[in-house]
Amino acid sequence: MTMPLSDEEMRRYARHLILPEIGLAGQHKLRAGSVLCVGAGGLGSPVALYLAAAGIGRLGIVDADVVDCSNLQRQILHGTGDLGRAKTDSAANALRRLNPHVDVVLHAVRLTRDNAPHLLEGWDVVVGATDNLDARYWINEAAVRLGKPNVYGAIGRFDGQASVFAPHRRGPCYRCLYPEPSAPGHESEAASNGVLGVVPGIVGCIQATEALKWILGIGSSLLGRLLVLNALEMRFREVQIRRDPACPVCGKRPASDETAG
Repeated sequence: MTMPLSDEEMRRYARHLILPEIGLAGQHKLRAGSVLCVGAGGLGSPVALYLAAAGIGRLGIVDADVVDCSNLQRQILHGTGDLGRAKTDSAANALRRLNPHVDVVLHAVRLTRDNAPHLLEGWDVVVGATDNLDARYWINEAAVRLGKPNVYGAIGRFDGQASVFAPHRRGPCYRCLYPEPSAPGHESEAASNGVLGVVPGIVGCIQATEALKWILGIGSSLLGRLLVLNALEMRFREVQIRRDPACPVCGKRPASDETAG
């Protein structure tokens, strides 16, 4: 039985409730929905904040890092008073302060190929908000095998990308786009090349939008499309992504992804 929204929730989500595409039924879908956000940094900050504000019922955060001063230029989940704290703890405080109705589930661990299936299991949508290049392949592999939509985002310098990967919905997977995994131990783009602080905010908001639309079942997703941002010129362009029949993860003859990481 669906519990009715409280008077406080009705006021909180009033701007959702007047949208014909959402309404009361849609808000109940959001409250019943769950999203796992892998990463509580530049991308994960806007993703988590906007999902919590929207009323996602259960929100998981995966991150093993602590807050560093160099994070604060873009990672808006955290503040100066959080320096040295685990990012999961800092994120939980910010999210629960924003919306106490959201069940925040913390995983203060580093995602690996071994633990990815366990971490991703039980969630409606997975948002890849990590800058670890190896982890993107591990998220993809686990999401494909579990039949989970994988909302992808990446940033570097003044540029960003976003897409939705879901072979179980006849779309491509991350490895269809980037077939060859990087050498193990690659550093993040932001750490090695720098990033304009607002760029992960733009891309993270796009990821949050895609996750909300997926749970609500509205609109057209980025499935099969790569949205590319050039913030320096403030231009967006789209690249069509086709599913690769020879993909070792989602193709006709999937193989163990042993070369990733």
